[in-house]
Amino acid sequence: MDQQEVEVPQFFICPISLQIMRDPVTLSTGITYDRESIEHWLFSNNNNTCPITKQPLNDQTTEIFLTPNHTLRRLIQSWCTLNASYGVERFPTPKPPTTKTQILKLIRNASNSPQCLLNCLEKLKSIVVESSANKRVFETTPQVIEFLARLIIVDNNDQSQEIGNNVGNKALSILSHLHITDVTLLKALLAEKEGTILNSLATIMQKSNDECRTYAINLMKLLVQVVEPNHVVSIRVDNFVEVVQLLKDNVSPKASKAALKFLAVASTWGRNRVRAVEAGAVHVMVNQLLELKEKRTTEMVLDVLDTLCGCAEGRAELLSHGAGLAVVSKKILRVSHFASEKGVKILYAIAKFSGSLSVVQEMVQLGVVTKLCVILQVECDAKTKEKARDVLRLHGKVWSDSPCAPMHVLRSLSC
Repeated sequence: MDQQEVEVPQFFICPISLQIMRDPVTLSTGITYDRESIEHWLFSNNNNTCPITKQPLNDQTTEIFLTPNHTLRRLIQSWCTLNASYGVERFPTPKPPTTKTQILKLIRNASNSPQCLLNCLEKLKSIVVESSANKRVFETTPQVIEFLARLIIVDNNDQSQEIGNNVGNKALSILSHLHITDVTLLKALLAEKEGTILNSLATIMQKSNDECRTYAINLMKLLVQVVEPNHVVSIRVDNFVEVVQLLKDNVSPKASKAALKFLAVASTWGRNRVRAVEAGAVHVMVNQLLELKEKRTTEMVLDVLDTLCGCAEGRAELLSHGAGLAVVSKKILRVSHFASEKGVKILYAIAKFSGSLSVVQEMVQLGVVTKLCVILQVECDAKTKEKARDVLRLHGKVWSDSPCAPMHVLRSLSC
C-alpha cells in the first residue's frame, strides 16, 4: 500500500501491531485489536491484561472474550474496495475460529467407533493447521491434550487391527503443531500415567518414520523436565536405546538437540546414567564430537558426556573408545568457555576415579597433559583453571618423568 497516495483511517489500525486490521476483535474492555496481534499478546506472551487499558482479563478462553467486530471489519473491507485504484487489496472475510465447545463435542463423538476415532483425528488435524486462532483454542483446552495422550498410549498397548497402528502417529502429529511448553499443558499430557506416555513415545520412535520420531523425541524432551522424579528414575533401558539410535541415525539437527536435552535431564536421576551408558550413549557422544562443528550442539554433547562420566561405567566406555580422551581434549579452548569447563571436568573425573597407570600414560601421549598445562597459561575461566590444576596435581609426579610433559608447569604445581 502506498501511504503517500491514500491515508488509512486511524481506527482501522491495530494499536499493538500498528498495521491495518484484517480480523478485528473486541475485548471485554471495549478495545478492538487485530485477532492475530491480541492472541500473540495474550497467549504467546502469557499476558492477562488489556494492552491499552491495563485492565485484567479474568478468562483466558478465546471464544469468551475475543468478540468479532463484524461492523468494523466490513468498514475496512469497503474502504479497501474504494481505494483499489491506489493498490489497496481487499482481504477476504476471515473464517471464524473453531470454538472450544465444537472441539470437545468432536472428541466426545469419537468414542463411538474406531472409524469415528480415525475420522475425528483427521478432522482435528485439518482444524489445527487451518489457522493460528484454532491452535490457540487447542492449546487452551487441556481436555484435547489429554485425549491425544490417551490415543498415543492406546496405539502402543492395543495392537488390534480395529484401532490401527497409525492412531498414535496421528495423535502425535496433531500435538506437534501445538506450542506445548506451558507446565499446565504438559501436566495434562501426563495425566494418563506419567511413565506410560514416555514408554509409548519411545515405542513410536522405534516403529515410525523420521518425522514422527522427531515429534516423539521433542515431546519426550519437554515431558522429562516436568515429570515426577519417581517416573524419571524408572525410564527403561530400551527407551534410552531408541534415543541413542535417533542420534546415530542423524535424523535432523532439531531431533538431535532434543535427544541430547533428554539425555542431559534424564541421566541426572537415579541409575539413568548407567542405563544411558548401557544403551551406547558414550560411544555415540564421542563419535558426535569427532564430526561436530556447530557450537551449541558440541556444548550439549560435552554436557551429556560429563554427566555420563559421573559413573564408573561411563568412564570405562569413554576410555574404551580409541578417540575418547583425545577428542575431549581437542574441544577444550576451541569451542567456548562452557565447552572447556565441561571438557576439563570430564578429564578430572577420569584422572581422579579411573586414573590407572596406563590411562595416565595415555593422557601424556595424546597431548591431554599439554592441553591442561596450556589452560593454566592462557586467559580462561577461573573454575576451569582450578579444575585443570587439580588434574595435574593428581598425577604430577608420574607425568614429571615424561619428556612429553611441560616440566616447568608441573614443577610450579609441586612448589
